[in-house]
Amino acid sequence: MSLLYTDVEEELRGAVRRVLADRAPWVGVLARTESDEPYDRSLWRTLAADIGCAALPVPEKFGGAGASWREVAVVAEELGRAVAPVPHLGASMATAALIAVEDEDLLAAVSTGERTVVPAVALSDPPWSPRRQVRADGDVVTGTVTSVADALAADVLLVYADDALYAVEAADATRTPVLSLDLTRRLCDVSFDATPARRLASRDAARNAWSHAHWGGAALLASEQLGLAEWCLETTVEYVKTRHQFGRPVGSFQALKHRLAELWVAITQARAVARYAAGCLADDDPDAAVAASLAQAHCGPIAVRAAEECVQMHGGIAMTWEHPAHLYLKRAKSASIALGTPGHHRAELAKLVDLPS
Repeated sequence: MSLLYTDVEEELRGAVRRVLADRAPWVGVLARTESDEPYDRSLWRTLAADIGCAALPVPEKFGGAGASWREVAVVAEELGRAVAPVPHLGASMATAALIAVEDEDLLAAVSTGERTVVPAVALSDPPWSPRRQVRADGDVVTGTVTSVADALAADVLLVYADDALYAVEAADATRTPVLSLDLTRRLCDVSFDATPARRLASRDAARNAWSHAHWGGAALLASEQLGLAEWCLETTVEYVKTRHQFGRPVGSFQALKHRLAELWVAITQARAVARYAAGCLADDDPDAAVAASLAQAHCGPIAVRAAEECVQMHGGIAMTWEHPAHLYLKRAKSASIALGTPGHHRAELAKLVDLPS
C-alpha cells in the first residue's frame, strides 16, 4: 500500500480547498456559529453534488463515482483544515453502511446529493457501545439517542435497533438541539415515538453494516484531525515569523523552534497513520478495524496538542473570540472523544491484536 497522495487526490484536494477558501473562510465559519443555522446547507450541496464528494465511495452500479475511501479521506482533511460546518462525517458513516447493505434507492439519492443520510449514534459512543437506546416493534422504532452529530442537517436517519438496521425519515423524528462544545459540529437529541421505519438489513448483515459505519467513521475522523493539526502548525509557524519580541521574531527562540519541530514530527507520523487507515478502508483490508483504532488512538491527541500549541504560541490574540484558534481547539477536543476516546481505542487494539491490556 502506498501512503503517498496520487495526482487525482491532489487535484481533488485543490478543488475542495478552493471552494472552502471562497465559501467557508474562517470569518464566515465564525459568523455562522452565532447564527440560527449552524450548518451551511448551500456549501454542502456544492461539495456533495457539484464537486461530487458524496458520490466518491459509491460504486458506479449505484450511480456513484466508483472512487475509494482514500479520496473521501482527502476531502475530510480539507474540511478539517477549514472546520467547515457541513455533515461530511455523519454522511460518510451512513454511506459506508448503505454500501454494505447495497440499498440502491438511498445510495442513488446520496450520490446525487439529493438526500443526506446520517446514522443516529451518539457522537461519543465507541463502536458497539453497550447502550441500546432504540427498540423496534415491527415497522416502527421507539427511543432516544442523545448527542447525535450532523442529525440537524439530515434528511434520513439510520437506526440500529434490535439487531436490525432501519432507515427513518428525519422529519418524522424529534430533533432537539443541545449545547455543543464544537459550534461547527452541532449536536442534537433524536427521539422516536413509534416512528415509521424501513428495515434495510437484519442480524449479520445489519451488524456488518453498522461496523462498517463506525470503523469507516473512525478512519475518516483521523484524516479530519490530520487536516486540523496541519492548519494549526502552518498558521502558528507563519505567526511566530512575524511576531516580534525583544527586537526579534519569537520564532527565532530556540524553545519555540524545538516545540514546533516536535509537533511537525508528530503530525508527519499522524499523516502516515491516517493514510494507512484510509488505505485499509479503501482496500476492504481485514486489518481495517485495527488501522481505524490505531488512527484514533494516535491522531486525536496530536490534533488536540496542535490546537493547544496554536493557542499558546499566538499569545493573547488567540484567547479572543475574533481569532479562529478557539474554533480549532474546540473541534479538536470534541473530535478527541468522538466514536470512542483514545483510551478506548488502545484497549480495543489490545483485543484486536491479542495483547494483554
